[in-house]
Amino acid sequence: MNSKFSEMKVVSVFFLILLSGFAFSSQQLRTIEQREKILAPKVFKNSRGETLLYRLFIPLHYDQKKKYPLVLYLHGGGGRGNDNRKQIDGGNGYLVDFFTGDETQVHNPSFIVAPQSTMEGWIGEDLITPTRHLQLVYEMISELRRTYNIDEARVYVAGQSMGGFGAFAIISEYPRTFAAGVALCGGGDRSKVSLLTNTPIWVFHGAKDESVSVERSRTIVASIKNAGGKVRYTEYADTGHIIWPRVVEETELLPWLFAQRK
Repeated sequence: MNSKFSEMKVVSVFFLILLSGFAFSSQQLRTIEQREKILAPKVFKNSRGETLLYRLFIPLHYDQKKKYPLVLYLHGGGGRGNDNRKQIDGGNGYLVDFFTGDETQVHNPSFIVAPQSTMEGWIGEDLITPTRHLQLVYEMISELRRTYNIDEARVYVAGQSMGGFGAFAIISEYPRTFAAGVALCGGGDRSKVSLLTNTPIWVFHGAKDESVSVERSRTIVASIKNAGGKVRYTEYADTGHIIWPRVVEETELLPWLFAQRK
């Protein structure tokens, strides 16, 4: 009985985070049409014929002689599909606008890449196991490094909800790649905490989260701290799952993120 209940609980949480990307689309600074104009649609294809859809923002006045940071954005569950559009729409648009906005780009010109997962998502139903699609994201980043002058010491990852779980998963899967991570209402694999200790991570969660228990962030944060890792934690006492409108108002976040180097 307990086993069946636990299984049902995991599936329920997984289903709820799939819906999270749709919320609060009316509050975006940009429309989806405006985002489509500044984030070029791309398709990554590897030697095995596997493909990954993504959107790429190239810094204004890109100079091939200069090195630029790259921010990987992992969307929430509502961004899944094959239209190369949903991952920059709805609630997913908050962080996209945050990183591609004029104020951010004036002070920190950078590449922003927003891949789109299929219905498979970034993590399995256990919410910690990386999917093949998340591995394709890493391959895509490698190709971007070969194509553009990316500063390999300043590659960052940020994700929300399903993407928050994905941020922890991709850092632990490729611990030498990311200079820092930002994880919103997600969680990580405590068995891999040793792979998370050398990457600064800022974790955000709402105490009243009805979709992903705040204990998932509290637990992984405590584990990283106990292992001597570099983790910051912000918990919003009066907020549920939809925390991205508050996160993008955090004045210290961008200076902290872009100051990190591998």
